Amino acid sequence: MRTSLVLLSAGLLDPVSGTLLPQTALAAAGGRITALGDNRDIRALADAATTVIDLGGAVVTPGLVDGHLHPVSGAELTHGLDLSHCTGIEDVRKALAHEVRSLRPGAWLHGWGLDPNVFGDRPAGIAPFDTVLDGVPALLLLFDAHSMLASRRALELAGVDGPRTFAQASAQVVCDDRGRPTGLLLEDAACEIVERVAPQPTRKERRDRLAATLRAMAAAGLTGGHAMDANGDSLAFYAELDAADKLPLRLRVAPWCQPGADAGELRTLIEQQGTGGKLWRTDGVKIFMDGTIDNGTAWLERPDRHGESTHAFWPDPAVYTRIIGELHRAGVPTATHAIGDAAVRHVLDSVEKAQAEWGSGVRHRVEHIETVPDDTVRRFAELGVIASMQPTHCCDFTRADHTDNWSRRLGQERAARAWRCRDLWDSGATVVLGSDWPIAPYPPLGVMAGAHHRRPSRDITQPPHGPEQALTPLEALQGMTVNAAWAAGEEQEAGRIAVGHRADLTAFAGNPLATAATELPELPVLLTVLDGQTTHRSAKV
Repeated sequence: MRTSLVLLSAGLLDPVSGTLLPQTALAAAGGRITALGDNRDIRALADAATTVIDLGGAVVTPGLVDGHLHPVSGAELTHGLDLSHCTGIEDVRKALAHEVRSLRPGAWLHGWGLDPNVFGDRPAGIAPFDTVLDGVPALLLLFDAHSMLASRRALELAGVDGPRTFAQASAQVVCDDRGRPTGLLLEDAACEIVERVAPQPTRKERRDRLAATLRAMAAAGLTGGHAMDANGDSLAFYAELDAADKLPLRLRVAPWCQPGADAGELRTLIEQQGTGGKLWRTDGVKIFMDGTIDNGTAWLERPDRHGESTHAFWPDPAVYTRIIGELHRAGVPTATHAIGDAAVRHVLDSVEKAQAEWGSGVRHRVEHIETVPDDTVRRFAELGVIASMQPTHCCDFTRADHTDNWSRRLGQERAARAWRCRDLWDSGATVVLGSDWPIAPYPPLGVMAGAHHRRPSRDITQPPHGPEQALTPLEALQGMTVNAAWAAGEEQEAGRIAVGHRADLTAFAGNPLATAATELPELPVLLTVLDGQTTHRSAKV
């Protein structure tokens, strides 16, 4: 087999030991690492058609994998006005006013990334922006992507003038005490009422946005991602990009199973497993057990301080348990969004029941795990359930002094057990790290840094939230390499720099394990290699 790629003068970093391998060069062919050695021996494997890159001492790790992201929906949601930088009501007003001035008459305004902390102690609603959005149809997506604000004109166009009932138990058109909508829409079912009357991008525009997003992810050092949705044209887009050799990430895709799914839908999800292409495949099912703490739609064992977050996403949680059992029996891994303590407990109970009936061997996951008590932490390792976590959510949307919306809702006791990465790791659980993009930025070095410093990325001088829950730099690297490979059932072919493993690699200007966490997000990514082909190459190499 012809050698397609040779990398020379490299520091090859082993993510298990955290040390550099004795070899300084590698060769790849057929998408696999075929040889490790010194520069002279490896260079001799190249011919005229081989890509030879001298890295000049750059440090190479196994390709970084985001354990939880939403490429297609994220590419669609993050167009329009970026509100993520706004820290108060006035900031939002100014940003909206500037955007309104550039709109054509009758055009919709789309914003995203709005942090509910801008409202302070006030409930989130459209009222503070009524004047600037007078007559303007607008949708402002909150940072969690589980809720949005709709302007008065947008509500009018959608015919929303009061509360609605939804199959999703936590979905809601929030209304005041007179039954009038406040503009806040909770969960997909409610948001979709207004979204479907807004102008939609063309299919080509959506695919182009996705392609551009994936290229940017590769330039940030990502070689793969666990994509937690397969809605609409998602799978078709992946197939088209893959067939055209324009898919720069290896994607493991988990389609959704929503409340109300019947036997036929469940059978289709099972039959869909393993389908895909060269660089993507359907593997697993994504399920929601609750919403978010910030919106009061999580499922907590005790209500939050607003008296909310008391219900599961599934009207009858027993149906969820039955579906977990059916998927487990079919050998299908599941990834369940579970944020509140009651939600996480119910997922673990359901997995335990499935294992008791059908045996173990299926690698189930829980996504997010924002607050859980001690007795829940230990059960992850006992049941072999993967803890998929996003430390930058803690960094950027909560505060060490617990004055943020998330912490105020939970109260001191539950806010003090935020994102227990350290405790879960020490208990023996497999912890996988990700961004949940577009909820938080996707650059993997920022995710790894946040797992260690747990400080706001906007102001790294601020104190950390729960520093005792920090991971070491090596553990953070493992969370995006070897642990991500294990979660996907790929530990024999991915996550290490070894002969026979995939040639999915990321090269940095320095050693990410020796770089201070506060400086890690700025460490230059020099090269990204997927399946033995370069998807990003800096001008410096």
